[in-house]
Amino acid sequence: MKTPLFKGCCTAIVTPFSERGIDYGQLENNLNYQYENGVSAVVVAGTTGEMATLSGEEYRELLRKSVQCCHGRLTVIAGIGSNNTMTALKNAEFAASIGADGVLMVTPFYNKTSQAGLIEHFRTVADRVELPMILYNVPSRTGIGIQPETYEALSEHPNINGIKEASGDFSLIAQTHSRCGSKLNLWSGNDDNTVAMMALGAIGVISVASNIVPGAVSKLCSLALSGDYPAAAELYARYAALFSALFIETNPMPVKAAMKLLGTDSGLLRLPLVPISKEHLEVLRDTMHKAGLTF
Repeated sequence: MKTPLFKGCCTAIVTPFSERGIDYGQLENNLNYQYENGVSAVVVAGTTGEMATLSGEEYRELLRKSVQCCHGRLTVIAGIGSNNTMTALKNAEFAASIGADGVLMVTPFYNKTSQAGLIEHFRTVADRVELPMILYNVPSRTGIGIQPETYEALSEHPNINGIKEASGDFSLIAQTHSRCGSKLNLWSGNDDNTVAMMALGAIGVISVASNIVPGAVSKLCSLALSGDYPAAAELYARYAALFSALFIETNPMPVKAAMKLLGTDSGLLRLPLVPISKEHLEVLRDTMHKAGLTF
């Protein structure tokens, strides 16, 4: 059995951009808020962190500051994904050098490869960097998905710790868990799939919603991990509409808007991302009120 990088809630943390770059003071505030509300881990420079718009220097400083701030309180997982395998490798090497606890590596996008190519893509990095790796399957963004037999092959690698499954394909998830068992830890990659996936063997979620409701998502995971699925389902029902509303437009546009409604400085979005429409902002505001959030 592979010791999981974390159990429970891991927040895919936003990056608080300012006109001058990254607001590291606000980043520290946001990380402290996660720790204070029971989150187990954070993903830094992932999709929600707008990694695609970070310069190389910003990427390195963002990881460095995050590791320094967490001081061992939170597991820090660095987003390293790229459609250039060598770039992903360099990112992983840097993450290891500054003390990150693990890496999150997405399937290559645009230059879509075969399943054999996916195996080589992930193994090339895992062979050379001894940090635990989480594979990230999100075909709606990348245009390519990981198949169960590919997961099974990759599960044999000692440095491949688990998978963030954001396909929403429960047949794929069930087949993968059946094939890989304890050789590949499983985390939900979608807030609205968390309870169902944990019933199928997942041990937590890499969450967008926990940027604004970390305590609730942490509690949801704790209930499921303890086997209290009726209570987990009841808590999920309270936030189900919110989990959906946070994807009313492309992530992280809605969650940054939600943070601002709550009085948290989530920073600017970087093009090509833009603020959500006024109509969707009102939907988001109403959904947050109905979930019991006050502002």
